[in-house]
Amino acid sequence: MSVRRLAEASLQPAAFAFNRANAAAAKQWINKYPKGREQSAIIPLLMLAQEQEGWVTKAAIETISDMLGMPYIRGLEVATFYTQYQLNPVGTRAHIQVCGTTPCMLRGSEALMDLCRSKIHRDQFHTNDKGTLSWEEVECLGACVNAPMVMIFKDTFEDLTPERLAEIIDLYDAGKGASVTPGPQNGRITSEPITGLTTLKSEKAILKTTRDKDAKAAAKAAREAAPAAIVAAPAAPAQASAGPVAPSKASKPKTDAPETSPALETPSPAKVAPETEKAASVRAPRHSAANANKAAPEVEKVLKQRSGPIVKAEPAAAFKAPEAKGTQLGAAGKTAAAKTTNAKPTSAKPTNAKPTNAKTGKPSLEDKNRPAGIARPAMVDDLKLISGVGPKIEGILHSLGIFTYAQVASWKKAEREWVDGYLSFHGRIEREDWVKQAKALAKGGVAEYIRVFGKKPV
Repeated sequence: MSVRRLAEASLQPAAFAFNRANAAAAKQWINKYPKGREQSAIIPLLMLAQEQEGWVTKAAIETISDMLGMPYIRGLEVATFYTQYQLNPVGTRAHIQVCGTTPCMLRGSEALMDLCRSKIHRDQFHTNDKGTLSWEEVECLGACVNAPMVMIFKDTFEDLTPERLAEIIDLYDAGKGASVTPGPQNGRITSEPITGLTTLKSEKAILKTTRDKDAKAAAKAAREAAPAAIVAAPAAPAQASAGPVAPSKASKPKTDAPETSPALETPSPAKVAPETEKAASVRAPRHSAANANKAAPEVEKVLKQRSGPIVKAEPAAAFKAPEAKGTQLGAAGKTAAAKTTNAKPTSAKPTNAKPTNAKTGKPSLEDKNRPAGIARPAMVDDLKLISGVGPKIEGILHSLGIFTYAQVASWKKAEREWVDGYLSFHGRIEREDWVKQAKALAKGGVAEYIRVFGKKPV
């Protein structure tokens, strides 16, 4: 990069001040930056000065530096580094920047620079005899597809020929630059092929709103056609056996929920009346244990079909973490186990649980290192406040009987490793220190978390 210096002292004005409009704009720019960071506004303020005076003077750099409370050398460093700032007087009516980078060079930018040399001045950064025009060669201005091109002030003029650029220069020299339409100068529409569009001619393929309407229409047609397809389908032959038929593995729907023992698998839903289905879809108030235990028989039947038998909330004493490890679940856990598996609470092994899951390789539910679980309480802690726990992982923890911060805070190493086996990305319990986070949340909620970690839980 060539050395950039300020203009000679004989060309420098004695003082600088923003006019009323630019002074208001400068204040708005400064207010956009945080307190103590106002010096970052020097770049837009120098541009305002250049647009007002035509170039950046030494007085303007010093005045702006004073406004921002920064040393003059810092202001000079910025002004002399960026080539967007003109450090010498330029044409009062137009300063023409000709792109000389490879795409424009291949398309004839050298001829455009020769024209500037003949019509304005032999050398760059020099004005014509009247002081109205000047020019320079610059690096890429970002319109390579429409090369060659020039920039005048903030407008670009593309797809140029020497003849068309000569007309534009004459119009600016005559004070009629505002009459020139920026953009391609050969009739091209933006960056389309010069011969016109060959693809994407239909609005349906371009406009998102049109695509959305078509998608909704297709979905509606599919819904209307569904009943007819069901009627037309042949009836399935009746099962010969009198007993229940187990669902085949091939027909089992895919799910991203954690795979557990057969005792926790969700039974296939049966058809129910629409009003019953609607009632089952409306959840009881989260903090009302009474309402949660007053489900109508029909609603309770649907809920059992979805997620197994309903476990009623136990008294607050059941929230305490069990003292013993292993499969002992405490009072609430024993109650839940007795209701859901019809097995004794202290049974060492569920009657229908496999020792291990051969498909997923996840830890066995009967492992002695499994952390103690509890029945779902009426008020459940928001485990998502623990960094690293999202909705999916929270669901995994709930399926394992983990509902409170106190439970997580009590995990030992073996218990942490057991739960880690149910996570898709292993090691996050230790890496993100769930136990420490849970201890803070259990002790004093968000306020204690902020005191310990210096930030809000996310």
